[in-house]
Amino acid sequence: MPEPMILQADEADWIDAYRKTRAYTERICAPLETDDYQLQSIVETSPPKWHIAHVSWFFETFLLAPFLPGYRPFHPRFNYLFNSYYETVGSMYPRPQRGMLSRPTVESVYEYRAHVDEHMLTLLSSPPAAGRDDVLCRLQLGLNHEQQHQELLFMDIKHNFSVNPLRPAYRTDLKVDAGNTRPARWVEYEGGIRHIGATGEGFCFDNETPRHGVLLTPWRLADRLVSNGEYLEFMQDGGYRDPRLWLADGWQLIRQRDWRHPLYWSEQDGEWREFTLGGERPLDPHQPVCHLSCYEADAYA
Repeated sequence: MPEPMILQADEADWIDAYRKTRAYTERICAPLETDDYQLQSIVETSPPKWHIAHVSWFFETFLLAPFLPGYRPFHPRFNYLFNSYYETVGSMYPRPQRGMLSRPTVESVYEYRAHVDEHMLTLLSSPPAAGRDDVLCRLQLGLNHEQQHQELLFMDIKHNFSVNPLRPAYRTDLKVDAGNTRPARWVEYEGGIRHIGATGEGFCFDNETPRHGVLLTPWRLADRLVSNGEYLEFMQDGGYRDPRLWLADGWQLIRQRDWRHPLYWSEQDGEWREFTLGGERPLDPHQPVCHLSCYEADAYA
């Protein structure tokens, strides 16, 4: 994934960063078929079509509308369809129902992106003198916001594909290096007051401030990640059947949902397999375990 977007004062840098960020979103979606753009497998995911429209809506709403004289929105109802949770700019279409929107079509959404890009390049080429700092601040926020949605696209595409019995691959050319689990070493840390939060250097989101102190008791941490094989031992040792290991609400959740293994794992003919963006593969015991809930991680620890 790209590094956090930190912009300098030169407008040429703004334009270059904008183009690269927007292009990467479309490269993520390039392997998708038209039908794939519509999928919303669970409430927590969104259709890829919605993601690529929403990030365009952000630039239209927070940069083009206030800073580009004479700008006219691409469609008067897109503000309702593609707002996510910005209460200050109006109401929004219910998140659980995003997968029900066959219109606008994928083609129309890409036309929307092109419309926004054309006008954003006009704005960035000649930002208003009085609002230049505001444009830079909002542009930097918008690009980092789009990078967030790039991460979400990978996450949501993976889940959308995982519920299909055909177990389709997002990409067939993805290679995974074999894992290598070495003995773990424990690193001891002293307790005390530790400061967390943004330091004020570079970009940060508002929920990373203010920087503040927290009290930690002495603790230790392994110097490598937990492997699939180690987590499999936890499962085979009855980890999902022992309520003493679980937080109370976690134990209730796994009983309600019948959790018996991490998300994307399945057992077939005595062999454990894992669904990936490259399709379903035999579980590599030496790869780091992924897609655990906080309750599963806590129970294992």
